[in-house]
Amino acid sequence: MRATTVQRGPIRSVVSTNGKIEPIQNHGFEAHSPISTTVKRLLVKEGDHVRRGQLLLQLDDVDIRTQAARAQAQVRTAQADQSALKTGGTQEELLTLNAQLVKAHGALDLAQRNLDALRRLQQQGAASSGEVHQAEDNLQRAQTDVNLLEQKKKDRYSQPEVARIQAQAAEAKAAYLAAEDALGKSSIRAPFDGIVYSLPVKQGAFVQAGDLLLQEADLSHVLVRAFVDEPDIGRLQSGQKVEVTWDAVPGRTWTGIVSTVPATVKMRGSRNVGESTCTIDNLDFRLLPNVDVGVTIVVNEHENVLTLQRDALHIDDSKPYVYQIVDGHLKRQPVDVSLQNLTRVEIDSGLSEGAKVALPAEESKPLVDGAAIKVVP
Repeated sequence: MRATTVQRGPIRSVVSTNGKIEPIQNHGFEAHSPISTTVKRLLVKEGDHVRRGQLLLQLDDVDIRTQAARAQAQVRTAQADQSALKTGGTQEELLTLNAQLVKAHGALDLAQRNLDALRRLQQQGAASSGEVHQAEDNLQRAQTDVNLLEQKKKDRYSQPEVARIQAQAAEAKAAYLAAEDALGKSSIRAPFDGIVYSLPVKQGAFVQAGDLLLQEADLSHVLVRAFVDEPDIGRLQSGQKVEVTWDAVPGRTWTGIVSTVPATVKMRGSRNVGESTCTIDNLDFRLLPNVDVGVTIVVNEHENVLTLQRDALHIDDSKPYVYQIVDGHLKRQPVDVSLQNLTRVEIDSGLSEGAKVALPAEESKPLVDGAAIKVVP
């Protein structure tokens, strides 16, 4: 019969899964093309360490500069229209209108003098009533002309015209700001010290508006996003130890602590998973964004405790027990256990260090309390 021994040592319960490396959100930067153009200069390569302010990439900005100049001209035209709106017209229009007003006032004064003279002559019997009525009509027309010109000077623009000019001004300003923004984005500079970890374009290549040009991040600290299967989510807590491994760097382990636990469950392939995150130090920059890693979350860990091979444990009516080997016979021995993992179980009471315990028979014969046995090395 096979047997095992109660041993003293460490034991821990873990959740093992996979995960992905990501830049920390506020430590990452993406540059996208503001317009459709070509990559004029490419000054870095993937994996390069860059300094804040360093020029990384330049786009062909001829079209952008043309758009900016056109937008600037539109802004100036809109500013002139707005100035005319405030003053009642352009300088040329105001000079013409004032000249027309002077002429109209002169005609009004003349009509008034003619009417006054004809009325005096009518009193003397030297002018007819028809002539007086004609003079009154002339005065009324002259007054109407003056009123129209003064109203035109006062309300040079109608409400629809005012709205149109204001809309054109806003549109011109937005176009200019957009062109200036695109012009600024045609030269890509590093916003902070970091690593260019993605560079999907080549010098001379044509890019569409919105295409990704490059990604930079400060990778001295990275985010690990672990995908935890639904049955294990309830075991997670913030602050638990996390161990990360990467097949590309065998024998290396990075450590951190759980910073967030899953708030929801989602499908990932054929699995229902929750996403847990932690931040780990990556001072030698060995871990790269988007690589798949192995993740071990230490749910619990005890040092210097009694442990036993897990398959030696039996459970009957939720009460654990083992078959201890005493003087060549099996003795059913109740035990109290606590921490467990896939291979070992912690013994709180019922057994002492060094005690021998029977393992299940390979031929599946049941163990019987009191049976005589012979231990096979």
